[in-house]
Amino acid sequence: MKTLQKIAIPVSLSVLGIILFNSCSIGIPKGASAVKNFNAEKYVGKWYEIARFDYKFEKDMDNVTATYSQNPEGSIRVQNRGYNYVKKEWKESIGEARFVTDKTEARLKVSFFKPIWAGYNVIDIDDEYKYALIAGNSLKYLWILSRTTEIPESIRQRFLEKARKIGYNTDALIWVKHNQ
Repeated sequence: MKTLQKIAIPVSLSVLGIILFNSCSIGIPKGASAVKNFNAEKYVGKWYEIARFDYKFEKDMDNVTATYSQNPEGSIRVQNRGYNYVKKEWKESIGEARFVTDKTEARLKVSFFKPIWAGYNVIDIDDEYKYALIAGNSLKYLWILSRTTEIPESIRQRFLEKARKIGYNTDALIWVKHNQ
């Protein structure tokens, strides 16, 4: 019995370690690269979610926005908001983003439930910081953001083509409705 207990404890700790490692993945998908010469001051502000995959944490949500603001110590406050059209209620979550390397590379890690962090990588952005393509840590996470509720077709096609080249299944994207 004692032998079994000694074996069970390390196995449990190993499983816990794997779970924590996988939930704290701040990587970037193979073939993707974060924007260089990134300007966080131009990036902060309100963004509208134009497209995403069907994530459990955003299930049945439209009118989704993300508002970013700089915290005094250099991290970024993240306020995500959306309307659950099934439950007929607004949902909001507040998190924090930190740069993985330095502020000139758009590789960040974001947390809504510390100590769990996830990758947030700006992999394409227009010169005026009006439209952004965001990759998570794997091909399961992708967002298209805009400063307005619409995106020009040329930008849409540019982002979709880039995502496809990396390996994303862009046919699975949900195009978010904005009516409020």
